[in-house]
Amino acid sequence: MYFTKLFTQAVVKGFRSFLALVAISFLVLPVQAATSDLILIVGDSLSAEYGLRRGTGWVALLEKQLAREKRDVKVVNASISGDTTSGGRSRFAALLKTHKPSIVVIELGGNDALRGLPLDMTEANLTAMTQAAKKSGAKVLLLGMQVPPNYGGAYGATFSRLFSKVAKAEKVPLTPFFLTGVADVPDVVAQFQADRIHPNEQAQPKMLSNVLPELKKLLK
Repeated sequence: MYFTKLFTQAVVKGFRSFLALVAISFLVLPVQAATSDLILIVGDSLSAEYGLRRGTGWVALLEKQLAREKRDVKVVNASISGDTTSGGRSRFAALLKTHKPSIVVIELGGNDALRGLPLDMTEANLTAMTQAAKKSGAKVLLLGMQVPPNYGGAYGATFSRLFSKVAKAEKVPLTPFFLTGVADVPDVVAQFQADRIHPNEQAQPKMLSNVLPELKKLLK
């Protein structure tokens, strides 16, 4: 009887401990579920700090801005200088699988235009990447671009419209022109590096300010 009593007490004590652990787990789980956002930037030289001191590009400034606001957000910059929408599309699935982003910012297309690539291909690539990101559960922000007037009015207008066309079809937000206040100002030379293609360090805060309004709407 004595051993039976001890055994029963041990079982009861163990069961109570189990219930306590279950109760604690319910208190802990909501905290664990509140994971931080991860923003994946997929772009070209405009986002890859081409010709700039490290830490001065708009993506680096974004990280600093989010830190100042004490937001629990991680930023992964997967931008490659010279990349096209085809290049971005070819590596997009791997990026989604590796980083599992909650937000994807797509800044591609400029090099497609500079190389005179077919615009229907650019549109198809942007659409495919947007759909893939949405399917993975991520929100998407498209950054629109424009080309200089010397490319011709028809080509320039068609190129500019394709970003809004994709954004509207896929129901995702759009920054209409990523370089507003940089490439469309009277003293445009002062905003660019010597190659007249890549914005300089002075222009980076403005580029960030163009992205932030729509990006912040996507943050938790």
